[in-house]
Amino acid sequence: MSNRDAYEQKLQAKLDELQAEVDKLKAKADSAEADARIEREKEIDELEAKREQMRQKLEELRHSSDDAWDDIKAGAERAWDSLSESLKSARSRFK
Repeated sequence: MSNRDAYEQKLQAKLDELQAEVDKLKAKADSAEADARIEREKEIDELEAKREQMRQKLEELRHSSDDAWDDIKAGAERAWDSLSESLKSARSRFK
């Protein structure tokens, strides 16, 4: 397996884990009071939008040429960092 394939699989696994985390946050939001639920649902929507951007970056990686792969990988890593920070922030507020 090439480094490229391994990286893409690792990124897909991270996205799958993130979806499981978002699903947990949704369950917590459903049990919250009305005002808190609205705020939490907004945060979940933002997380899902960032997750979709990350999924699109992964697709770009999968379909990129070898020459463009390093540049797209750098963009994917920045997107992942942003998504991770958003998830960490949401987790802290959902307790």
